[in-house]
Amino acid sequence: MNFRVNWTWVIVMIIYDPFWRTLKDRGISTYKMINKLGYSSGTLYRLRHNKGISSRLIDDLCGLLDCRVEDILEYVPDPGPEEAEAPEKTEDP
Repeated sequence: MNFRVNWTWVIVMIIYDPFWRTLKDRGISTYKMINKLGYSSGTLYRLRHNKGISSRLIDDLCGLLDCRVEDILEYVPDPGPEEAEAPEKTEDP
């Protein structure tokens, strides 16, 4: 998954898509995560946008959801320079 930031590419290597599937499978809403279980909206933002989180949070989420780490995150290998998608070049008018 690539994101364009300031004309450069940032490669996201850990994604949390499995977390959202596990959350849905367990019938837990983001409302419940925030208002009943005490997780901050900032934590859910970080998960939603594939930002870094602590190993402590991963441990807490695995305990809450009774699941394995693979049910929370997925490692996506960094494509080598030959596989990386180059940014499009545009000319200024």
